[in-house]
Amino acid sequence: MRAPRVVLEAADAVCGALGLLERPLSSDELIGQARRATGLSAFGDIRFNEPLRRFLDSCVAESDLSLVGRLATRWDVVRLLSNLLRMRQAEVEMPAIVRQPIVKPVFITGLPRSGTSFLHSLLMQDPASMVPLVWQTIHPYPDRRARDGGPDRRIEKVERQLRAFERLAPEFRGMHPLTATSPQECSDITAHVFSSLRFDGTYDVPSYRAWLDRTGHLDAYRFHRRFLQHLQHQGVAGRNWVLKCPDHVFALEAIRAVYPDARIVFVHRDPLKVLASVARLTEILRRPFVRRLDAARIGRQDAARWLAGAEAMIAADCHWPFAAPVCHVHYLNLVRDPLGTVEGLYRHFGLYLAPEAADGVRRLVQDKPNGGYGVHHHRLEDHGLDPLEQRLRFARYVEHFAITTEADDLPAPLPRVVPWRAAAD
Repeated sequence: MRAPRVVLEAADAVCGALGLLERPLSSDELIGQARRATGLSAFGDIRFNEPLRRFLDSCVAESDLSLVGRLATRWDVVRLLSNLLRMRQAEVEMPAIVRQPIVKPVFITGLPRSGTSFLHSLLMQDPASMVPLVWQTIHPYPDRRARDGGPDRRIEKVERQLRAFERLAPEFRGMHPLTATSPQECSDITAHVFSSLRFDGTYDVPSYRAWLDRTGHLDAYRFHRRFLQHLQHQGVAGRNWVLKCPDHVFALEAIRAVYPDARIVFVHRDPLKVLASVARLTEILRRPFVRRLDAARIGRQDAARWLAGAEAMIAADCHWPFAAPVCHVHYLNLVRDPLGTVEGLYRHFGLYLAPEAADGVRRLVQDKPNGGYGVHHHRLEDHGLDPLEQRLRFARYVEHFAITTEADDLPAPLPRVVPWRAAAD
């Protein structure tokens, strides 16, 4: 990758000298591109203008975007806006879409790199589960050629897009294995209205993040429900939505408002393991799109962000704001006994785990014993973080949920870790 990197750096130098990388990104221009690409013009009542403007302004002012970063941002914004136009057109043609009921969805959340994706994949093995897939969140509706009778190549297109990103970030797949048919995080849904913490992971946009924290996530989750209605109307198999995103911990009030019957799952892991891994993943995600990276800055941002996430889980647990008690899953239980963990989650919510679903879990664990992830040893110090300081900062979270700390190399077998609430049952 060194030769392509040299070429990209040279292109950045030329574009920087010409002032091209500091030019504003115009929301009106990108909206116009989406309208021309789709042949559609109406967005209806979907609110996205202010979040889009805030995001673009923050990208230009704070992210130090490279040429690739600017091009990728423009492509992504036009794609998201095009999806909004197609969704609105579908609603005009089929008003029943927005009357679809979304009943008792399961939301998996917790600190990132704590096994939430693995648990999501396990629950996906149940034929009763509906899960948004990567290709569906990137292209929820076919383009004009497919609508006019041509082949629907959305899955193939997304596979090509993923391969292109892997050429820019070859370490990504080992950290977060993803295909077009993998289950996808909900931050890619809320990204459509540009009120998503997905952007905070990919870009260094502190002013956008601060604005989003002040504004809240209610409009984003109202759109989230609407997006699920579109997928459901298209005949997604199953009857129970199973959704996942670590960023849900920052939007629990919005989730409760939009989905009052939501079932919430918190996945817990040693925060030192979380921080070392998530800081490295943030670095991998940002590197292709910026001219300069500050590893220590990434470490500080991620540590502060996920300390706030840990505190949000404590607050939610103490006040029980949901219709059903939160189900707590511990990472060490999950990796040592995946099927037992799934069975416990189903019991917690009074769900029936059919034999074929249990068989699917067993097959997935046999086929991907490590969830498809590579083995990594990340150091907090590589991102300017002191392990003792972070251990003290997260002590309340670790104590509240009785989280077992992890050694660098987990011995086998480990004693079974019992979630703290189960001991009182």
